[in-house]
Amino acid sequence: MVSALRKLRPSHVLKHRPVRDYLLVTVGIVFTAWGLDAFLIPNRIAAGGVSGLATVAYYTARDMGIVLPVGVAMLIMNIGLFALAIRARGWHYAAKTIYGIVLLSVLIDVLAPFTPHLAQGDNLLAALYGGAITGLGLGMVFKAGGNTGGTDIVAQLLSTKVSLGVGQLLLLVDVLVTITAAVKFGPELALYGAVAIVVNGSVIDLVLEGLRVEKAAFIISAHSDEISLAIITELNRGATVIAARGVYSGESREMIFTVISRKELDSLKQIVRTIDPGALMIISEVHEAIGEGFKEIGV
Repeated sequence: MVSALRKLRPSHVLKHRPVRDYLLVTVGIVFTAWGLDAFLIPNRIAAGGVSGLATVAYYTARDMGIVLPVGVAMLIMNIGLFALAIRARGWHYAAKTIYGIVLLSVLIDVLAPFTPHLAQGDNLLAALYGGAITGLGLGMVFKAGGNTGGTDIVAQLLSTKVSLGVGQLLLLVDVLVTITAAVKFGPELALYGAVAIVVNGSVIDLVLEGLRVEKAAFIISAHSDEISLAIITELNRGATVIAARGVYSGESREMIFTVISRKELDSLKQIVRTIDPGALMIISEVHEAIGEGFKEIGV
């Protein structure tokens, strides 16, 4: 099988859409820069990563009488990552990374004088809204295959050298940034920064994965044919029957697998309960369902 696959010519399935990608990256960076300028930076909330370190550096320099804009600080911190991006992912990835790094750094400083400082005096609102808006922007950037530089590149490189995943390394870096912010701004503002980090990550996941509006159901029953027919005819959903065997009993059974919308879950339970009250039914979340009556295949 492997030898046969090696003989196949590359099909070039993945298509590059530079105009769409760079437009989405640009819009996402505008959201990110505005969220930082409106909520996080003026309220001294360091929401992890290079932007958090740059916020700490900005206020530290200001206390010393030095003007160090946040965007300039971020650009300085990211210069060393240019070579790392090229080495790790190649020139195509590096181009988007450099574009994201430079544009975000420039827009933060350009938009700062024109952006109102929102949620002053309410750090919780600042953390929630700042984390959500920057998460929305970064999610758009990541969805287009772009990057804004920073600690995620370092985490991706270190993950190949240490026994930790990228997510764990990013969490570790954010913890270090939070500790740094606690030293400069105090523990209370550092904790608000941690709130912003959690909100930011949740919104990024939401943008990349979409709302979880579908459910996957696994049904083990002696009446699998009747249940499958009811799913097809009454719910107008497809179903797949998988051969299974009970480990304890050794009996062969059929397991039904189907994906339904959240509003159809109660109807599915009623079908199974009516046909076979003793059936085993397992429900799990589905991040995204594409095709077969759900979303069309596309990005």
